[in-house]
Amino acid sequence: MTVSVFIDGAIGTTGLEIGERLSGRAGLSLIRLDDAVRKDTAARAEAMNDADFVILCLPDDAARDAMTLIRNEHVRVIDASSAHRVVPGWTYGFAEMHEGQRQVIGNSWRVSNPGCYPTGFLALVAPLVERGLLPANHGYTVNAVSGYSGGGNALINRFRMEEPDIGFRTYALDMVHKHLAEMQVHAALDRAPLFAPSVVRAMRGMMVEVPLFLDSDAGFASARELHDALSAHYLGEPLANVMPMENTPAEILLSENMVPSDALTLHVLSSADGSQVRLIAVLDNLGKGASGAAVQNLNIMAGLDELAGLRI
Repeated sequence: MTVSVFIDGAIGTTGLEIGERLSGRAGLSLIRLDDAVRKDTAARAEAMNDADFVILCLPDDAARDAMTLIRNEHVRVIDASSAHRVVPGWTYGFAEMHEGQRQVIGNSWRVSNPGCYPTGFLALVAPLVERGLLPANHGYTVNAVSGYSGGGNALINRFRMEEPDIGFRTYALDMVHKHLAEMQVHAALDRAPLFAPSVVRAMRGMMVEVPLFLDSDAGFASARELHDALSAHYLGEPLANVMPMENTPAEILLSENMVPSDALTLHVLSSADGSQVRLIAVLDNLGKGASGAAVQNLNIMAGLDELAGLRI
């Protein structure tokens, strides 16, 4: 049996990579629109309602509008935008985040793909808050840096063509960012974290850090307890790897020419006296942070090999 997939927004950074990963796969067929009609509402609606799965790779408002075009109740949707990540009725598509989440995704008709920054933050924090090892009422700080592909074609062109001397860009200086609600809701926090995102001169790759003072009287577990809990949580997960505490690296690097990957590497780095810890997630913002996650969710929902089309 062949599963048909239509990617709405297939010429954007995320959509192109999803299309490349799905193209030619046994058991899958891609519904494609000619360039002349790919923005035509009627043509898009027909393609959506003919597909078994629709993957939305659109800006938020366009993704919401696209959902109004689906009339066929049998069409299942994966939204790669942030439009539905905290909307009731939508399943959050991070299979490894909670026990049983993979099964929920597999049974869902509407799945919202996680954001790249939230993937790193939630991978570190959500399992620990759930286990009571980190307090839900703490004001968390998130320091994160990403390759410029996370900003789509506009930011890619800015770094490559318009302002090629940019080495580092920090933004969201007004403390407002569309990922904040997603981080708070899915980590079950009392308040949104303080989020400091930045971009470096690299096409892809991402590092997300949550630094903490481990005050036991404020509900924080020890660094060893945090590490062991994350190790147990991700045990057997092929895409997630918790590094041992015993070998603290001298540095963690992002390469300007990162090899595409769907892996998620987590670090728990402790000070000698155990009073401070740096929780760090390293991932590919276009892999586990976008296209790879969408392909993984599609595989789960369609009952296919979960790792098909992924890069470990």
